[in-house]
Amino acid sequence: MIFFTWHKKLIVKNLEYWKMSNYTAMWVSFFKGLIIGAILFYYFTN
Repeated sequence: MIFFTWHKKLIVKNLEYWKMSNYTAMWVSFFKGLIIGAILFYYFTN
């Protein structure tokens, strides 16, 4: 449980630093996942 409280505090701190809402962070994570997924797909299919 200590990890989860630490992680939640870290996320809140970073969102405040970057002045992002939860909604914006969700979209950033989504696009980051698409980019990383595309890179992995390209890497493992060639």
